Amino acid sequence: MINIAITGASGKMGKLILSNILKTEGVRLSAAFDLVNIGEDVGETAQLGSLNVPISDVKDIESVLKSSDTDVLVDFTIAGATVVNAPKAAACGVNLVIGTTGFTAEQKATIEDAILKNNVAGIISPNYAVGVNVFFRILKEAARYLGEMDVEIIEAHHNQKKDAPSGTAKKAAEVISEALGGKEYVYGREGLAPRGREIGIHAVRGGDIVGDHTVLFAGDGERIEIKHQAHSRQAFAGGAVKAAVWIARANPGIYTMEDILGL
Repeated sequence: MINIAITGASGKMGKLILSNILKTEGVRLSAAFDLVNIGEDVGETAQLGSLNVPISDVKDIESVLKSSDTDVLVDFTIAGATVVNAPKAAACGVNLVIGTTGFTAEQKATIEDAILKNNVAGIISPNYAVGVNVFFRILKEAARYLGEMDVEIIEAHHNQKKDAPSGTAKKAAEVISEALGGKEYVYGREGLAPRGREIGIHAVRGGDIVGDHTVLFAGDGERIEIKHQAHSRQAFAGGAVKAAVWIARANPGIYTMEDILGL
């Protein structure tokens, strides 16, 4: 049995990840953390029935992870919280699945150093949807043949998303840039902005859009658009639990969704 804990247990993603844990054979919820609803049964707050797992204060994350024999911590919160809590979990010997976005390079390095220093397994991914990770692979191949075309990335998310552009859009740009030997990025355009050989990245925020990503390869007389659309957050939650099961059995180290999906 794989013991999985979640942070942000009272949030939308936390509740959905919890639901997926309950539906997955061979795993159980060992602990739940948040800043609100402390002491309440996490199943009751998620309207999934009593689970006899109270929501613990995230300040107590180290003691609770140890006493609950947690194998993997799944964290979909905010960068400022994750960079504090993930190293604490790693120091407890707990493997990590991190879906938080908006990290600075320094914050990401702090988490990766904690994974390596404490000899645990971990993954930091901007997107756990299976389709998105196939989307990245398609972009890599497309860029090899369409490198002379102009490249634009347009992403759209709900009006509550805190970071822009999305981590998925940044990852798409990295994949294409690497395939093309390195490109500069331009984030939106205003005023006089003649186009060079850069990759343009644009963010749209509105309503309840779950997550749309379009990569446009535009050339003379033709264009190709490669798109991924998330219809619900289930795409992310299901992939995160799949990653947690894989990470629980992995050797220590830092992994990618390509490793987990066999891409």
